[in-house]
Amino acid sequence: MWILLLRTVITYGVIMFTMRLMGKKQLGQLQPSELVSTILISNLASISIESPELPITGSIVPVLCIVALEILISALSFRSPRAAGWISGHPRVIIRRGKIDQQTLRDLRFSVDDLMEALRGKDIFELSEVAFAMIETNGTISVCRTFESSTPSNRAFGFDRPQASQPSLPIITDGSYVSVNLKAFGVTQEWAKGVCAAHGYTVAQTLLLLCNDAHETLLIPKENVS
Repeated sequence: MWILLLRTVITYGVIMFTMRLMGKKQLGQLQPSELVSTILISNLASISIESPELPITGSIVPVLCIVALEILISALSFRSPRAAGWISGHPRVIIRRGKIDQQTLRDLRFSVDDLMEALRGKDIFELSEVAFAMIETNGTISVCRTFESSTPSNRAFGFDRPQASQPSLPIITDGSYVSVNLKAFGVTQEWAKGVCAAHGYTVAQTLLLLCNDAHETLLIPKENVS
């Protein structure tokens, strides 16, 4: 009895330590690799607790190996946007100006029922209320409402409509072009390069360049770049 209790406490401590190592994102929205790591760690932990005849190191060592692999994947994704795309995929636009992109729906194997359920989870029951919606890499949906439906005060007080009807998306991330968003907003790499130059930076010195459909931009340079 006491041995089982001790093994449980040790396993609990190791799992808590490994979760802290993998970072706060592991506790929130899971990417595919993080979900796999979490499932494997929980299974290994249960083996250690339920099988007292087996050495506890038989579970702890594989857990630490999985954590090391997850940290390595996270570091690789941080260093290389291309590797991050291979590992976690890319966000996909699924609704634009109230119109569903049916090809993206098929590509993601996302049914219309799944889409409408996700919208209802955002308190949206009419497609006409959606200006822009994206499926994130973790499977959640992010929605930007139309100006009229975002809040009753917009129409009630007669506020001017903003130039942009869609939210800003990254067209450069960590010195790399995001070709899908360049195409979506009808701009070229040369145009984005010119925007960077106008701010006094090169593409390689740019951490993030955001653009919307009105071609309004926001540039954030990399730190320690002169």
